Amino acid sequence: MTTFEDRERAEEAKFAHDEEMLFRIQARRNKLLGNWAAERMGLDAAETEAYARSVVQAEFEDAGDEEVIRKVHGDLLLAGVEVGEAEVRKALEAKTVEARRQMMGDV
Repeated sequence: MTTFEDRERAEEAKFAHDEEMLFRIQARRNKLLGNWAAERMGLDAAETEAYARSVVQAEFEDAGDEEVIRKVHGDLLLAGVEVGEAEVRKALEAKTVEARRQMMGDV
């Protein structure tokens, strides 16, 4: 095997690892955001767990942050929690940082 092939395989492995970490960080972030929203809605522990899973699932159904924001914001409004979309976006950003720190600590 040549040095070029070794380097190419190493780059492919790093790319795969980085993509997996990004996926795991986003899933954890969405769960943390779901927990944040559930607390604001006054859900009990079982409802909080189920709601957090539904937030994680929302990104799988229609990939992207916008779907997660739309879901959480809409659910909060339906529950009678007065919250702006900007506040949900800010919480998403904070949960991204928290999830990244947690995942880096797990490595």
